Amino acid sequence: MPSNERRYVIRLGCPDRTGIVARIAGFLADAGGWIVEAAYHTDPETNWFFTRQEVRADSIAFGVDELRERFAAVARELSPAADWSVVDTGVRRRVVILVSKEGHCLYDLLGRVHSGELDVDVRAVVGNHTDLAPITRAHGIPYHHVPFPAADPEGKAAAFAQLRQLVDASTPDAIVLARFMQVVPPQLCADWAGRALNIHHSFLPSFVGARPYHQAHKRGVKLIGATCHYVTAELDQGPIVEQNVIRVGHGDSVADMVRKGRDIEKVVLARGLRAHLEGRILLHGNKTVVF
Repeated sequence: MPSNERRYVIRLGCPDRTGIVARIAGFLADAGGWIVEAAYHTDPETNWFFTRQEVRADSIAFGVDELRERFAAVARELSPAADWSVVDTGVRRRVVILVSKEGHCLYDLLGRVHSGELDVDVRAVVGNHTDLAPITRAHGIPYHHVPFPAADPEGKAAAFAQLRQLVDASTPDAIVLARFMQVVPPQLCADWAGRALNIHHSFLPSFVGARPYHQAHKRGVKLIGATCHYVTAELDQGPIVEQNVIRVGHGDSVADMVRKGRDIEKVVLARGLRAHLEGRILLHGNKTVVF
């Protein structure tokens, strides 16, 4: 990217107190940092302070590694409990996508990557079926098939071990469950915490189990939606990243609702992934602050 578009993104979360903003601003000013975007928030319930700063990389005379080293001292000074990171936007972010049979989310993400709208390095797509291998390979991306045997706990554990190996080999910044229809085991959820994003349908009211669109149609719902969230051991209960809804009516068939639901899932997942990759999400417990 052009040198004037490259950024260092600094994120910090810590217990709130007087002087945090002044200390960070002073640190960046002393380093010659040209701040192009800054956001702040304090959660009054937990007294936790959040900030995200974007600085022009070409305004700082030293590299990102030294910036991290110097900012680490500032973070420790502000609080031993501080959670912080410094990311260089000049380094392309790595993504691995997990899929099953439904391809709408994968098609959408690959299209955004191909057009340059989403500037990421998709290192691999891993699926428990082969349905989406052709479209993946057509985009020049490796596809790995890992079958998950039904009613075979040992076989499923072995499949997840293989999945972990394939994913971790790419050291991804994000693992995207693009309609991956397998429940990720707790240890893997813990190891991928804060990196694994899932998309699922959400209705008002919520319908659990099989054929949710059919259930919603029978109940005559007026809104359907989707939620992008981080993956945790508690199924579909992870910190929420992005949500949206779309209106449906009595004239919509089940097929209409499925089509509209897929449209909203694609948009919500893409927005959530972008926010994650741009370092706009700060986690604190089961809550998110999205700048």
